[in-house]
Amino acid sequence: MNNKVFYYANQVYQYSFAKPLYDILGGTFLVNHFRRFLRFRWYLRHWGHVPVRVLNIKNLHDFQGVVVSESNSVIHHDPNLCTTIFLGHGTGDKKYGGYARNLLSYDYFFISGEKHLAKLRDVGLDLPEEKLIKVGNPRFDDYVNQKLDREAYADYLGISDRDRKTILYAPTWRWGNGTLLRYYKRLCTEVTKEFNLIIRPHFHERRFIPTMKAWVRWKGVQHVYFSNPANILRSDTMHDFAVSDMLISDTSSVLYEYLITGNPILILESGYTDLHTMPEELDVNHLAVHYRERDGSNLLEVIQDTLSKADRKAYRELLNNCFYFNDGQSVQRMVDFIQSLPTY
Repeated sequence: MNNKVFYYANQVYQYSFAKPLYDILGGTFLVNHFRRFLRFRWYLRHWGHVPVRVLNIKNLHDFQGVVVSESNSVIHHDPNLCTTIFLGHGTGDKKYGGYARNLLSYDYFFISGEKHLAKLRDVGLDLPEEKLIKVGNPRFDDYVNQKLDREAYADYLGISDRDRKTILYAPTWRWGNGTLLRYYKRLCTEVTKEFNLIIRPHFHERRFIPTMKAWVRWKGVQHVYFSNPANILRSDTMHDFAVSDMLISDTSSVLYEYLITGNPILILESGYTDLHTMPEELDVNHLAVHYRERDGSNLLEVIQDTLSKADRKAYRELLNNCFYFNDGQSVQRMVDFIQSLPTY
């Protein structure tokens, strides 16, 4: 067992950003509450024996090793014994939660691309160049390297008609004016007239999945499938990307991650305005199609039009503007850097 590398997050779904690194390096997952330990064990019970420890991150002064964090919490440590690296869990337009200046406490940052840097600068964080480790987005590697079994995942979801194109609806939650409760009924009844629909709520709204399933059954709606974000093993975001032909979202960071597919994106206007200010070349809002309910447009027709007229070359250009490399080697860059550290 690797007892030199540790992964910290505040919520189970955030560990999905560290999983590609764990799959190569191994290590131990850290949680700061016993209830999160139980939640971790429950949701990852099919992963086999995964080391997980409950630790108080406010008192790690004697802790040795490398801690990769998906949350912007301060990890109180001795830099002579322990190295902390901020990875985060998304590079969307919503601003960092909590106190952004907590990030200044980290020794290094795994930077996914220019979008990531622009987010940091937009909240007033001007970090020394030597702390910024450019790796790309590690979540993209399996997609780029074609390691995702699309047919197996379609079987897992139960998709019956694979001649239909598949629309992925992945909204954010309350923080960001998530659109799930506002739109899921309409999407279920309208989208499924022509397409399959996968609904992937935000982790903090996964509790609505049973209610939505019950409504779909009650209404007799076919071709609707649900992806649980808490199940990072069987329902990873990248699996949903792999079987879909288009994304519908709002202010979720998946708007940028979905660029790896080259498929079109439709943004449901949510009215949320507390977002980063981005240059046009790093802003998906200038490229994606927008749907405003008040305009009275036919939603299904907007989806059909978005699919048929997508400028895939422009989506690929935006991907490369926002993320470094996109060559399937991002995790290896992380591994190489961690193994070069004196605390490893």
